[in-house]
Amino acid sequence: MTGDQSRENSISVLSQQEAFARIRLLRSPNIGPVTYRQLIARFGNAAAAIEALPELGSRGKFRYRAAPKDRIEREIEGVIAAGARYLFHDQPDYPELLSSLASAPPIITCRGRLELASKPCAALVGARSASAGSIKLARTFASRLAQAGFTVVSGLARGIDGAAHEGALDAETGGGGTIGVIASGIDIAYPPQHEKLQERIAEEGLLIAEQPPGTEPRGQHFPSRNRIIAGLSSGTLVVEAAPKSGSLITARLAAEAGREVMAIPGSPLDTRSLGCNQLIRDGAVLISDPADVIELLESFTGAPRSTYRVAEEGDEYDHTMITDDAPIDAGIIEDMLSAAPIAIDELIRQSGASNAAVQMALLELELSGSLERHSAGHVSLNGD
Repeated sequence: MTGDQSRENSISVLSQQEAFARIRLLRSPNIGPVTYRQLIARFGNAAAAIEALPELGSRGKFRYRAAPKDRIEREIEGVIAAGARYLFHDQPDYPELLSSLASAPPIITCRGRLELASKPCAALVGARSASAGSIKLARTFASRLAQAGFTVVSGLARGIDGAAHEGALDAETGGGGTIGVIASGIDIAYPPQHEKLQERIAEEGLLIAEQPPGTEPRGQHFPSRNRIIAGLSSGTLVVEAAPKSGSLITARLAAEAGREVMAIPGSPLDTRSLGCNQLIRDGAVLISDPADVIELLESFTGAPRSTYRVAEEGDEYDHTMITDDAPIDAGIIEDMLSAAPIAIDELIRQSGASNAAVQMALLELELSGSLERHSAGHVSLNGD
């Protein structure tokens, strides 16, 4: 296969010019998933959006510059070298459940069996320093779920995550498999002791990364990875977790996405079980057997039985589209913001401006580095 053929396969059915522009747009400063979609909706394609970036970002202290072209060329070469491919948010094989998230990654890289993401998916997550009993439980649950035809999704961390992947891969029968979502680039194995497991997942299951190749995992990447794990899945099962653990972040993100939240109870004397017990107390479904998960997710229709989280006002607001409308000065919206997150629909009500006008003002503020976006459609001034 020639280099041009490899490049064409890595960016799939989009024209190479538009695919390149999309990657460049997403890698440009202060462009996140919501802003990316707004720019595409506003300007029609990524190339036109990139041309508009300097003017839109003119409120910043420095002249706005899009990501350099040579950096994107190196990134594409890295994806090819890793044997991976790009998947864009509007392509037909992009995972349907994940695409329903307002914060879904517009571009991911992947290796392996992409069809696994179209099967019913169940996330299994938990403590890195897990107990031996919970490691065994994770393997057993994952194996049973895979045998029942589910794809087991987890984050390739030590402890529960690794056991979940192994259990799904070792399942003797059934049409399921496993998806590993990593916080690094597609070519970086993390943690190092899971290098062989990660490669096995890429060969027998599906490996997904949001970060560009060559990116080492950082603290801020893990919550982003967690939203993909939750977004791919009809439900998230927390096997063992301490309070304030990353697994609880995944559970919260699953609840915000309207998915099932489940937890296995544990001894109140073991701090590694306190997070699960807290989830159950707050409305997560108590799970004691793999059959409980199978029954719950096989009958999942988009209305979770879990009462772990009650939707807040503004959660269902559409934050992805901008159309032509009477503008509002971005400074007016900036003056309404503080370090405390506020719902976008509250800004619309207080400003008296239209949805489209406020969204465009927020976009300008984000490009200039003044705005920070939060979950559930909330924004604040950037505290950096």
